[in-house]
Amino acid sequence: MEFNLSQILSTTMVLFAIIDILGAIPIVIELRKKAGHIESEKASIVATILMIIFLFAGEALLKVIGLDVESFAIAGSIVIFAIAMEMVLGLTLFKEEAPETVSIVPLAFPLIAGAGTMTTLLSLKTEYASQNIVVGIIINMMFVYFVLKNTNRLEKLFGKTGLNILRKAFGIILLAIAIKLFRNNTGL
Repeated sequence: MEFNLSQILSTTMVLFAIIDILGAIPIVIELRKKAGHIESEKASIVATILMIIFLFAGEALLKVIGLDVESFAIAGSIVIFAIAMEMVLGLTLFKEEAPETVSIVPLAFPLIAGAGTMTTLLSLKTEYASQNIVVGIIINMMFVYFVLKNTNRLEKLFGKTGLNILRKAFGIILLAIAIKLFRNNTGL
């Protein structure tokens, strides 16, 4: 088991872009208003566990339903592309409902560890070593925890314009990632 700094950095950046916790600050603030309180620790831990389990068991689950990782990666690249288009163009393709209990659903799942994140994990697994992906997950979840704990401060620090700029910048990165994943798994 060898750690590779380049793979860790790539994985961390890809997951950072797909999780988009900075872009989700307005959603987190709205959820906090509706629920009164968000358990940042619980949301972060549950999302981390879900991602690590899916990283290692997701492929077996796909085999049970008759899919291969490459097909899932191609489908994932299309989902990532759609999410990136939302970020860049300000569209809303995916709609989420916010129930009263928000720390686990919808915050940990599907906001943080949603379909896009799970798809990305399996796609990353086709290119990077699992231990490097796990380190990328942990780095991201520490950042997610920090953001969840400091949402109001970060909103004031970045301002609405700053958050929009970050969201668009990471949207462009996600577009490039989606195209790379599609190319790598189709042989184009």
